[in-house]
Amino acid sequence: MMDALSANQSRTPGHQWAGPNGWSPASPPGPLCNPLPIFQHLSLGSPSDQRPGHDHLQGSNPGCLRNHSQVFTEDAELSSQPFIPDAHVDPAVSHERHVPPCSLPLVINGSHPSNPQGTPAYPPLSPYQPITAPFHPPYSHHVSLNGHQALQSPISPPSFGQCAFEKNVESPVGAGYLLTSASPDSPVQQQPYWAPPSQSRGNTKEFVPSVAVQDGNVTPQSPTSESRYGLDPELLPNAVKVIAEDRAEWGGKVFVSEPFSQLPPLATTSCIVEDRGNTSPFAIRSLSYCVPCDGQTALLSRLPLGALVTPLSKQNAGEEPVPLCKESECVSGCSCCGASMCPAMGWQDCGQRFYCPFCGKLSEVPWQHYQPTKGVEGARVDKDKRPELSVGSYEILHSQKGEPAALLLAIDVSASALRGGHLEFVTQQIHSLLTSLNSEDGDALSDVRVGLMTYDSRIHLYNLSPALSRPHMLVIMETEDLQLPVTDGLLVSLKDCIHSIDSVLQLIPQFSAECDGSSGVPMELPVKAGLAILQALSSPGKLLIFHTASLIEMGHTSSSSGFFGSNKPKSIFQPSEPAVSLAKECVRQGCGVHLFVLSQQDVGGAWPGHIPYLSGGALHTYSHLQGELDRERFTSDLKTSAETHTGYKAELRIFVSKDLRVSGCYGLFLPGPAPSQVVMASLDQWTTLAVELSHTRGLDEKRGVAIQTVLSYSTRTGDRRTRVHTLTLRCSPHLQDAFRHFQAQTLLTFYCKKMYCAVLERPLQELREELQTEVTEALASYRKHCSSASVSTGQLVLPQYLRALPVYINSLRKSEVLLPGLRNSIHQRLQQRCQVLAMDTSGTVTHFYPLLLPLPLSAGDSIPPNPEQALRCRALSLEPRGLYLVHAPLSLLLWVGTQVPASTLVELFNTSCFSALSSGETKLPVLENPLSVSVRSLVDTLNSLVPCARKMWVVKQGDTCEEALQRHLVEDKSPNGGASYADFLYHLHINSVRMLQ
Repeated sequence: MMDALSANQSRTPGHQWAGPNGWSPASPPGPLCNPLPIFQHLSLGSPSDQRPGHDHLQGSNPGCLRNHSQVFTEDAELSSQPFIPDAHVDPAVSHERHVPPCSLPLVINGSHPSNPQGTPAYPPLSPYQPITAPFHPPYSHHVSLNGHQALQSPISPPSFGQCAFEKNVESPVGAGYLLTSASPDSPVQQQPYWAPPSQSRGNTKEFVPSVAVQDGNVTPQSPTSESRYGLDPELLPNAVKVIAEDRAEWGGKVFVSEPFSQLPPLATTSCIVEDRGNTSPFAIRSLSYCVPCDGQTALLSRLPLGALVTPLSKQNAGEEPVPLCKESECVSGCSCCGASMCPAMGWQDCGQRFYCPFCGKLSEVPWQHYQPTKGVEGARVDKDKRPELSVGSYEILHSQKGEPAALLLAIDVSASALRGGHLEFVTQQIHSLLTSLNSEDGDALSDVRVGLMTYDSRIHLYNLSPALSRPHMLVIMETEDLQLPVTDGLLVSLKDCIHSIDSVLQLIPQFSAECDGSSGVPMELPVKAGLAILQALSSPGKLLIFHTASLIEMGHTSSSSGFFGSNKPKSIFQPSEPAVSLAKECVRQGCGVHLFVLSQQDVGGAWPGHIPYLSGGALHTYSHLQGELDRERFTSDLKTSAETHTGYKAELRIFVSKDLRVSGCYGLFLPGPAPSQVVMASLDQWTTLAVELSHTRGLDEKRGVAIQTVLSYSTRTGDRRTRVHTLTLRCSPHLQDAFRHFQAQTLLTFYCKKMYCAVLERPLQELREELQTEVTEALASYRKHCSSASVSTGQLVLPQYLRALPVYINSLRKSEVLLPGLRNSIHQRLQQRCQVLAMDTSGTVTHFYPLLLPLPLSAGDSIPPNPEQALRCRALSLEPRGLYLVHAPLSLLLWVGTQVPASTLVELFNTSCFSALSSGETKLPVLENPLSVSVRSLVDTLNSLVPCARKMWVVKQGDTCEEALQRHLVEDKSPNGGASYADFLYHLHINSVRMLQ
């Protein structure tokens, strides 16, 4: 809890309350109810900013708080210990202290809040609420919202009673939810998360932390879940419920995507999309499906404008594939700006010309593609026969054809690799992979060109030409200025060289160490060699590197451009200049690097993942491949890296309506000179970029807004294709229309990509404060311009589809990238940043709000394991008698309670004793019983939804490894110091209300 100074107290002059960066976050003294000029007054800070105390309400105005910016800080450990107020409080002013009242509707059983002031502290008794406690009746919750979700906060008098969320279908605004009284016989009873003081210690008053009083028994709640401001987490907006409601509405159904269509299903909902002129939301998902007509209105919302783009998004089962048309048969697009033909083009002069919404100019139609128009709308008569005129997504197959993509394998044979004892396993898995690719009858995988090389401090190339009786080795000693003396036989069709590769793979584990590997091998060495091969043969492709030696930076000089090699201030996330230069060469050649580090090691300043991720590849780390679980992950990752459908030498161009411009583009790529044009070495179905838009002038409400992405890329076979996605949105001059068409999941993904890109240049504390500020300003704007005038200052107002935004933003703010913990290494943070940046919207949402799934305790349990039956991510959701699976894209945890029946342990783990169950990385045993089969089937289903193999951890209740679980319970306080969801929501509300005063 926090202590605020009374009216007659002041801070000692000169006393500094330093923030994490050494400057004082406090505001200068001023009037008690001044509006907030900035949000450092109540911003959530780092753990080092903790100050004990509790809030003080201004007695004359319950809607205003005294300025207690001196004592509140950002991501502090909240209420993990009992509150002890300041001991030096003057007795003469102690009677003016007000305990922050619990203002969420609660039911008090057997207790009555004291009123030390002796004045009425509650509103009049509602005639509609029955008395449920003897002598001390509960009080009804005042509701006066029009279509908004309202939560009574501690800045207004408390009210007690039973509450439920109801949708106000008659709301004139129609963009929110409200908190209203439930029926008197409702079986749900909320327990208090704080108890008013019942006794005093001298001159102080004490909070009783998180108790529920029933029949004289006091049961403490989880300290990580309680709110220090009296908010009941049960009554806060529920992200799990939002996802469940959307799945109930759209799951398995057909969403018709047409111009100016309604809000699409959430990214976490699996549904069938029917393209009728607007691209699928899984290809382009706009932040708001109603764009403000002018820039001032857009700025007034305080929310960004833009879209999330997944150019090679995969179609769901039951959807039609993206139509393919030949370049010669396709109607050409705008000759002025280069935009491709789409349904957003407007036809004029009986089809002789068309209007381009992206540049506002008219273009002539070539005579060979001319067709007349018909009807009032002026649609061409051949509209339904041409994909470029009728659908939002289509592909163009170009006549020119380039070199097919290659698969190049580079294996470390240094002394440390040969001593490791895992080369035999690696070569066996490579052989199995190539054999599998070669057996694909009728598939282009069997025709893929394959190359093989080994390296230590030198490069060993192999001539795999089928004309040779056996492969020939070529050793390159000079690696500084690497030149290829020959190129014949370095890349050969797989079906022609499978036997030659097999013979080399059998010999590799028998190599003898000719060079001392103690000094390590630069990871850039195999990248340069592989890139030289692809450049010499003018071929794009994938470079798979299997590295074991110690990781060192190229050059070995003190003038290296690494983190410690320059006096220029840098972020730990910035790659070195040589790594950026090499990544740019990979992008120009279309070379995607996939690095498999077989001996996991943390070497300061030499994280090897920059080049792989900047080239569209990935980094996979293992621990010498000694364990069965590591070997299974390696096999899965190897197969996924080689077989995933990939586009090479990709160029993405983004077009928007002429009155908008692309002001930013965020994702895992090397930025170019213009944000509207992105060049990538390779990309797959998960690669997602965030595009930010801004107004250049007012929009035409009748024409709407058009967004088009044009991706030019090469396929595995060398075909050059262009995939076009076009999204048409409506415009409105009304701010509330824009708020209605935002979705919390889309905003979370946009903010994540923007902030994770900004960590390269800006301080983390500044980014966390910016996130809080933007959301607070948006809530204040919605409250001021879109909510009913009858809303009291004590009520939190949220737009309907942004109910889950506060919990998402709080999870992002306290993520390990933006708020490092004591147990997070720099390598782990670098890895997580790149992995999350490459995720699509669904993966990003699941990363920041994992699925917490209850598992059945027996085969006859009435609740079968189902990914749609998720619980809220908090400690209160876990029961000692339960089994719970935590699913996130990067981790999979199985939590086992101490009171799980022995029969369940036997059926699932083949052990009957909880203490004998081993925690940590594990694999469920294959047991022939219904419970084991159903749980393993669920795990396989969840693993199929993520792009990389994961470790599965068993977490026992009370075990030391429970900290890994706490990081995923995002509604609770974070082990890194991040605030709980309830406390973060409270301060968002306080800041937004004070801003409007």
